[in-house]
Amino acid sequence: FDPLGFTKEGNVDNFKRRRATEIKHGRIAMLATMGYITPELFRFDGYLSRSAGVKYADIPNGLAAFSKVPFVGWVQMVAYCLLVEISQDQSQGAPAQGDFGFKVLTSSDPAEKEKKLRAELANGRLAMMAIIGMFFQDGLTGSAWGDWANYTESPLRAFENELGVQAPTGFFDPLGLSSDGSVDNFKRRRASEIKHGRVAMLATMGYMTPEITAKFPGYLSYSQSSKFADVPNGLAAMSKVPVLGWAQVAAYGAVCDVSQDQSAGTPGAAGDFGFKVITSEDEETLKRKLNSELANGRLAMMAIIGLFFQDGLTGGAYGDWANYTDSPLRAFESELGAQAPVGFF
Repeated sequence: FDPLGFTKEGNVDNFKRRRATEIKHGRIAMLATMGYITPELFRFDGYLSRSAGVKYADIPNGLAAFSKVPFVGWVQMVAYCLLVEISQDQSQGAPAQGDFGFKVLTSSDPAEKEKKLRAELANGRLAMMAIIGMFFQDGLTGSAWGDWANYTESPLRAFENELGVQAPTGFFDPLGLSSDGSVDNFKRRRASEIKHGRVAMLATMGYMTPEITAKFPGYLSYSQSSKFADVPNGLAAMSKVPVLGWAQVAAYGAVCDVSQDQSAGTPGAAGDFGFKVITSEDEETLKRKLNSELANGRLAMMAIIGLFFQDGLTGGAYGDWANYTDSPLRAFESELGAQAPVGFF
């Protein structure tokens, strides 16, 4: 998986340089993540700086700690990093592509060593995502585990009880689209989300169903001698659907949109088109089912985009990435870090 195509040039030296950078950043991120978590459970006794009268217990967790560390402490950290960087030859072709001779966690068995090195890469990638998330949440809420409602401009204050606010993320609006507090804008976006989610669920099932079940018998267009069995799956099907078929799809969508008042304040404004067969009279059951629809729609929107992307590049929604003409897999698919479930990332 290399969506930005960094490795499609096939340059081995550039790949190794980026791999060394990834390993270093991953190692730092793993230490930083543990540095966020460990003080919540354990702290050293005594002084961080006796001359400055600063004890370890006086250092807050997270970003707030930056202002408490003495200047000499920062100098020590920078000096250590410089020592690590300059104490070994890391030029192209040298063995030090992220290898600083610390072998206690590896193994003399090649298979065991490869497994451990892959685990280091995977854990480093996870840690890089984790520490960025901690920085982001800490900066906005005052703590890496902070309540998002403490974020001064938090849209939670207006919409924290709306449908779609579900565990584990709670209210998720990283772009602040609802920070203006406008109820009308929120409902308009919610209606759009529901519609797109419903279309995406149908589209995702439309990709998968023909792979599992038989296609409809008979003709899709008798006048053009086009049978349902002649229509391929995925994006390739678009070129096989007759013009009148597309006209029917567009007409049906238009009827759904214009057949009900969807202006602000009306039931239709929230994506409710009167189709009640899967809902309930019980309020809690109704809420659970509506939340499920939102969650499944969100998942389907991600799924269908992924299917389109993979289909367009490999020729099939479940296609082999090695079939992608410019695939970096051809040069680096056997390198460390190419692991299930994503493969080459």
